[in-house]
Amino acid sequence: MALKFLTQRIAQTIDEELFSSSGGFSVDQLMELAGLSVAQAITRVYDNSKYPRALICCGPGNNGGDGLVAARHLFHFGYKPNIYYPKPTKKELYERLVIQCQNLKIPITAELSDSTFNDNDLIIDAIFGFSFSGEVRQPFDQVIRRLKGTKLPIVSVDIPSAWDVEKGNIDNRGFTPSMLISLTAPKLCAKHFNGKHFLGGRFVPPELERKFELNLPSYPGTDQVVDITNAPNEKL
Repeated sequence: MALKFLTQRIAQTIDEELFSSSGGFSVDQLMELAGLSVAQAITRVYDNSKYPRALICCGPGNNGGDGLVAARHLFHFGYKPNIYYPKPTKKELYERLVIQCQNLKIPITAELSDSTFNDNDLIIDAIFGFSFSGEVRQPFDQVIRRLKGTKLPIVSVDIPSAWDVEKGNIDNRGFTPSMLISLTAPKLCAKHFNGKHFLGGRFVPPELERKFELNLPSYPGTDQVVDITNAPNEKL
């Protein structure tokens, strides 16, 4: 069966069900699973012997939280992560994620400079998630321009930042990553993406999968991610 790609409304509804009293998940629990999935997918394509220095660009929302978690796991997987985090969130969850990274001596900066980008082998885009809409404002407009101009491989978390969640890279306002890691289920904009594509989110209950007819693929072994680059999907 074809893999289902989600509209923004359906993606939001699924999240609400997962976080509800009947779903039973907390935000930090799913964030931990998402960040672990991101880090694991990166190891499948970008070996730490060739791409050891990883810059994680984090936004102020849940996507940025996924990036902070991924940075910690990448450290334990043998990478040398550093974090660009220009607008830290004051919520306790995010402050604890930052402390966890600081305890590992992972560099965290709010400053955008040439060395921030150039002294790396790989960039992880964890700036905006599927709920983002509207114009990209400072300071993130600067980092989007940098990402459009870099020759380094870029891995985007859930959707490429600055893309419309359903229509994709409208008017070329965003950049095209080398790899996309969709979470829970791919969003509709992923139909416009032709690079390496992984799915992470080995936590969806079967009843919820049936309810929304997600047609999720099987995850191999004990992996938290599955390669869906060539998976059959609903055509545009």
